[in-house]
Amino acid sequence: MAYRIFIDSNGVEWQAWDVLPKAVERRIGNRRACREPLPFAERRRVDRRQVDGRWTPLTSGLRDGWLCFDGAGSRRRLTPIPPDWESCDPPELEDYCRSASPVRLSSAARRG
Repeated sequence: MAYRIFIDSNGVEWQAWDVLPKAVERRIGNRRACREPLPFAERRRVDRRQVDGRWTPLTSGLRDGWLCFDGAGSRRRLTPIPPDWESCDPPELEDYCRSASPVRLSSAARRG
């Protein structure tokens, strides 16, 4: 995973990194599976990525990975990953960031 930090033309510091599907595939299995009955009620909610207890596959647009931008309390996702993002100049990286789609932050990410 490559990682860059840049400051955009408004003075906002952004972090950028690539997310590759192989890192996501480990989520396919159910790590929480428990073969023994629990002595208490299950409190976990069904994950939205699961359908009938199975993980849903990544959509075709995300299968090849995406570029994630995080800054000023927001997160953005760009797909496909531009081939020159690791070495391009900061103004071009800012253009990539501006063209990326906003992503809703999870409650854990909002708490910081």
